[in-house]
Amino acid sequence: MDQTTLAMAQEIDFSLLALFMRATFTVKIVMLMLIVASFWSWSIIIQKFIAFKKARAEAAAFDQAFWSGEPLDELYDQISNGPMSAPERVFAAGMTEWRRSHKADGGLIAGAQSRIDRSMDVAIAKESEEMTSGLSFLATVGSTGPFVGLFGTVWGIKTAFEDIAMAQSTNLAVVAPGIAEALLATALGLLAAIPAVIFYNKLNADSDRILGGYEAFADEFATILSRELDS
Repeated sequence: MDQTTLAMAQEIDFSLLALFMRATFTVKIVMLMLIVASFWSWSIIIQKFIAFKKARAEAAAFDQAFWSGEPLDELYDQISNGPMSAPERVFAAGMTEWRRSHKADGGLIAGAQSRIDRSMDVAIAKESEEMTSGLSFLATVGSTGPFVGLFGTVWGIKTAFEDIAMAQSTNLAVVAPGIAEALLATALGLLAAIPAVIFYNKLNADSDRILGGYEAFADEFATILSRELDS
């Protein structure tokens, strides 16, 4: 490498901002999409960590109240006007249907057990929808991010080769900037995709465990009510 070429290469600004500003319009759009996707992914990740921590604390508090020995009718009366947590809403759904299944003379309407089960299943399904909202976006970013970045890289390299052909030169000062700009798109794609994949798997497993706890409670509660039905 001659001194002139080396001097020209050393004068090139390879900072991330400079690489972005020199990129073509198409590559800039790709980079901006990946940056927005990354920030959106992190906002979902943080929000879910906070929500899941709160859900676990609420479940523990409700379990303590439910198994404290307090009559279930009294517990229901305390929370029926505005159940605040997911376990309370599942419990309230079951107790509401339990009370609706009683006739005026105190007898039970036929099929009470199945209606109670369905009411709690519907409540759990609503909690599941709320709990897993946003996780599909993480899965999408994790699966498509590298390919979007690769598209930006391919487009950038194509532009770099066009610049080489127009400049009629393959020296470092001509080749390096275009290649560096193109590779930045791939780096951003991986930067968005890797955390999205890792935390999608983590959060999906956490949501399954929390929802499994709700389902276990619903089964236990249904068993308690079935004893009342059979007595």
